Amino acid sequence: MSKFSHIYIEDEALVYPISTRILERFPNAKRVQISDYKEVFGRLNQHFQIQKRSVKLILSVKKGGYLYRGSDFSQGFGYKNFYYNTLMLNCVYNCDYCYLQGMYPSANMVLFVNLEDFFEATKKAVAEREYKSEPLYLSVSYNTDLLAFESVVPYTAYWIEFADACDDLLIEVRTKSANYKAIKHLKVTPRVILAWTLSPREVAEVYEKGAPSLDRRLEAIKEAMEDGWQVRLCFDPVLRIRNWKYVYTDFVEEVFRYLPVERVYDVSLGVFRMNADYLRRIRRLRQDSDILFYPFEVRGDTVSYPLLHRKEMISSLLEKLTRYIPKERIAIWE
Repeated sequence: MSKFSHIYIEDEALVYPISTRILERFPNAKRVQISDYKEVFGRLNQHFQIQKRSVKLILSVKKGGYLYRGSDFSQGFGYKNFYYNTLMLNCVYNCDYCYLQGMYPSANMVLFVNLEDFFEATKKAVAEREYKSEPLYLSVSYNTDLLAFESVVPYTAYWIEFADACDDLLIEVRTKSANYKAIKHLKVTPRVILAWTLSPREVAEVYEKGAPSLDRRLEAIKEAMEDGWQVRLCFDPVLRIRNWKYVYTDFVEEVFRYLPVERVYDVSLGVFRMNADYLRRIRRLRQDSDILFYPFEVRGDTVSYPLLHRKEMISSLLEKLTRYIPKERIAIWE
C-alpha cells in the first residue's frame, strides 16, 4: 500500500509502538480518533466494492479471541491442534472469488496492534494443546494477506521470528504476494511453511485484481525454495472457466517446469467453495463477475460446483499434479 488518505485509530491503540510506526509511515494521512473500530468498520449500508477504490486503515486493540479453532472452510492439513488467528481484517487485493467481501460489511482494513497479546495467547495454546504428540498448527494469514502488507508493518517477519523461538509450534503464512524480499533476510526455520496460492494467467489476470502476476509469484517461490524454506503450493480455488481443462493442464506443466519439484513441501488442491450467505451478499453488491453466477450447488451452508463437476475438476487436476508430486503429499478440498 503506497498511501492511506485516512487512518482511524482507537484511543487505546495510540500508545502501541506499531501504531506509532504506521502513523510515521503515513504522515499525510488524516488521523481520526475513535473509541472502537466497529464505529467505522461496522457502519450500516457500506458498499464493499466502492470502498475498495479508496481503502482506509483502522488501528485497533483486539480484546480477546486471539486464536480460533479451525473451521470446515479452513485447511488444517491433518493437524489435530489446528488454529487460526485474525491479525488483520481484509486484504490489499480484491479477488472476485474472495469470501471477505461477503463476510465483512466494510472493505476498510483493520490492523490489530497489540501483537504481544497474540503471542502470549499462542504460547498458552501451545502449552495446553490437546494432542501433545503434535505441534500446534497455526494459520496466521487467514482473513488477509500478511506478506502483501509487509511494507506497512512487518507482521510476517515478527511471526516467523516468534515461531522460530517457540517449541511445538508450526505456522503457515498463506499469500499471493511476490514480496519475498521483505523476509529474505530472516533465518530459515522448519517451524514455518510459506504457502503460495497459484492460479493460471487466465484467472490471475481477470479475477485476482491487484495481485501479482503468475510469473512474479513463481519467481518469489523459487527464490524462497532456493533459500531453504518449506514451501506449500496451493492450487485453490480451481475455477470452472472456459476451457478450464486445457488452461489448468498448461498451468500445472508451467509451474513444474519452472520450480524444482524436489523442493515442494506439499500441495493443496481445492475447487471454489463459499459460505452460502456470503455469496448471496456478494451477488447483491456486484454483477460484474461471471464466476460468481455459476449455477452452484448448495450443500448445507456451503455453495460449490455440482458434485459431478467437482469430481471431474479434482480428478483432472490430481492426475496432472501426481506426475510431479506423490499423492500422499496432496491435500484435497472439494
